[in-house]
Amino acid sequence: MKIIKPVLAFVVASVCSLTVWGQNSPVMPVGSVTNASIEGQQVTLTTDQNAHIRVSVYSPTVVRVRMDKQPLTDDFSYAVIAKPQQMKASITQNNTDITITTDSLTARISKNPFAVAFFTKAGKVINQDEQGLTTSWIGEEVTTYKHMQEGERFIGLGEKTGGLDRRGSGFTNWNTDAFGYRTGQDPLYTTIPFYIGIHSGVNYGIFFDNSYQSDFNFGASNDRFSSFGAQGGEMDYYFIYHTKVADIIRSYTDLTGRMDMPPLWSLGYQQNRYSYYPETEVFRIAQTLREKKIPADGITLDIHYMDAYKLFTWDKNRFGDPMAMNKKLKDMGFKTTVIVDPGIKVEEGYGAYERGLKEDVFIKYVDGKNYSGQVWPGWTHFPDFTSPKGRDWWKKEIKFFSDTGVDGFWNDMNEIATWGQKMPNNVLFDYDGHTTTHKEGHNVYGMQMARASYEGARQHNPNKRTFLLSRAGYSGSQRYTAIWTGDNRSEDDHMLLGIRLMNSMGVSGVAFSAMDIGGFTGNPSVGLYARWIQLGAFTPYFRNHTAVNTKSSEPWAYGEEVTEIARNFISLRYKLLPYIYSNFYQASQTGEPLMRTLAIDYTHDPNVYKGEFDSQYQFGKAFLIMPFESGKNYGKVYFPKGKWYNMFTGQVEQGGQEKIIGIEYNKLPIYIKESSIIPMQSLVQHTGQKPTDTLTVHVYKGDVRNSFVYYEDDGDTYNYEKGGYYKRTISYDPKRSTLTFDKAEGSYKSNFNNIKVVMHGFGGSKVKVNGKSQQANKDFASFLDPISRFDPQGDANPREGYEVQSLVVKNDSDKFTIKL
Repeated sequence: MKIIKPVLAFVVASVCSLTVWGQNSPVMPVGSVTNASIEGQQVTLTTDQNAHIRVSVYSPTVVRVRMDKQPLTDDFSYAVIAKPQQMKASITQNNTDITITTDSLTARISKNPFAVAFFTKAGKVINQDEQGLTTSWIGEEVTTYKHMQEGERFIGLGEKTGGLDRRGSGFTNWNTDAFGYRTGQDPLYTTIPFYIGIHSGVNYGIFFDNSYQSDFNFGASNDRFSSFGAQGGEMDYYFIYHTKVADIIRSYTDLTGRMDMPPLWSLGYQQNRYSYYPETEVFRIAQTLREKKIPADGITLDIHYMDAYKLFTWDKNRFGDPMAMNKKLKDMGFKTTVIVDPGIKVEEGYGAYERGLKEDVFIKYVDGKNYSGQVWPGWTHFPDFTSPKGRDWWKKEIKFFSDTGVDGFWNDMNEIATWGQKMPNNVLFDYDGHTTTHKEGHNVYGMQMARASYEGARQHNPNKRTFLLSRAGYSGSQRYTAIWTGDNRSEDDHMLLGIRLMNSMGVSGVAFSAMDIGGFTGNPSVGLYARWIQLGAFTPYFRNHTAVNTKSSEPWAYGEEVTEIARNFISLRYKLLPYIYSNFYQASQTGEPLMRTLAIDYTHDPNVYKGEFDSQYQFGKAFLIMPFESGKNYGKVYFPKGKWYNMFTGQVEQGGQEKIIGIEYNKLPIYIKESSIIPMQSLVQHTGQKPTDTLTVHVYKGDVRNSFVYYEDDGDTYNYEKGGYYKRTISYDPKRSTLTFDKAEGSYKSNFNNIKVVMHGFGGSKVKVNGKSQQANKDFASFLDPISRFDPQGDANPREGYEVQSLVVKNDSDKFTIKL
């Protein structure tokens, strides 16, 4: 067989390397297999170094490897919710190795010493342990070393700074309150120990499920291996193999879960500040947004809404009647999100504190005394969110906000953040009945806080979607919350870093992400703010936010021209909500993100990893977004394979080329991929307003087949879980030059009675609908109207665009085909 030769070489080299390990080495190797048993889809092994190992087939494309110095007992994870699939896997062994074969891959386990290698069905190496190192322990620290393949690249790990390709870098996972972080700082707020390796035409994923401080090395300070390890706990990883990166993301989110459909309002523009108070200031902001015709759906209240920073309180002087305020905001089309920090002030008579003491929910030292740390309110206790009792207490407490008309919870300071940034390791966490220390509980704390908030919101409003945002998290947090990139800076390099951070989170299972538009710390220049808000329109959660000691950062704070730029791009986002919402549906089904690094679809194109291009990304599969620093008049871009339409002019660029383009102050460079299908609606000022009853579907002529799953529901309830949705697949066939709308699925009635099909690049005036000829109309494609360019006299130029053809048809739920 083709796979035998490389495996034998691997085994021989591994045997020869055994002599390196000394009897008294401080590094304990995993050792050689002394006993191996096969049961169903699982292999159980022990070694001469008393290592205990279990290798199980989770699915045809996922293999799990567990090992520890202790016998493997309880199998517990906050991240993994999937169970192994019952399937047929061939597992055989001889004196030297064990072979696991599925319909997708082959795993070969060497016995002397223990080592694992993964191969394609054709015998090509996908990933293998580094010969002579494999897995070992230094005290309680456990690390697995992988052979670094020639030309291998690494992407993922979630919220990590640096370039798209992680090769040559090392990273640490320890959730950290990283105020005003540097562009190369590590670690940041969130832990996602999942990465994707790419080399020689293959790609694979590795998810290391261990919540201790973990370290990943992709050839940093060595030219031999990549590695992943943790300061304690098991070596427990899932190996995932697919030919496409999108399918690796799908399998990873099969394991760790996917997001619910978000409330529709959370996809609109959000106006935040640290802080808006008193309520008259909140109303001033809301009213100004409406007066200036800047669409918006949300206003966020930071810590100054509380009484002396005490959670589950309102400052009665600043917010005398929060229920009435929130109702008035709702009447204006705004939803209110409030910040919630985990720390509960130690103060006699403070309700939350007294109730927490009574129900014994706070994290404790090993001697039973409640742990106290200083945060905004002063000395505080912290609920143990890894305890069912602690989560249940929190669920009851957050009813306080539901009762005052709050629609969103912003979980902050949940790394855990305390003044001094040195929470003691000898405090205990329940860890759902697996009592442990801060060392293991730290990285999951923010995730479990978000979980308690999510479950509490659903408990109090069972059929209403509540928006959740979190700063800290762990793998699987996407089941509960969106995540944003924390306290960034008002600098060009932070704007571009934020793009890469969100792209990395998208490839790591977090489809709903955000950065603070304009930067949190400092004051952006007019040009930087203008560019940043243009980019913000093409991010999953569109959040404008700035710190307490900065100048105002609402769009009108930067002058009339920037106000117009902001209005144009925010308005464009609202027109694109049918496209955006449909892409969120895709994320809820497959884990594929709305914000897509080019490495997802152009994985083996080396140009997408170059530093000059690695901030480019796709927004869905249709849009190619090209971020640039403010103040640039020209820039180099890369067009991947295919044809790309300039969104503003309709001009076509051929893919596979680098090009210098002009950069306009008022327009972000945006291109649309050939064969794309983009549903849009008329402009609304908030998602509570109904658009006109015509859905506009743009289709771009191309040479490749394409389909788009269009999706609607009520945007507010969980009725979609019971079939309350409207879904249909729209397909473009270039050979037949047809656009087909499949029969609609679901019990929800579409919001649109008519469909206007806008044809880009087709020409001609005759089309056929279900075989009947119809006259196409001349139309004008203008995505920004009016375009924000002002001459010295202050007069706006006429709208920009180009001629296209269009056709209006009734939105019949039955299948129909248009011959273009």
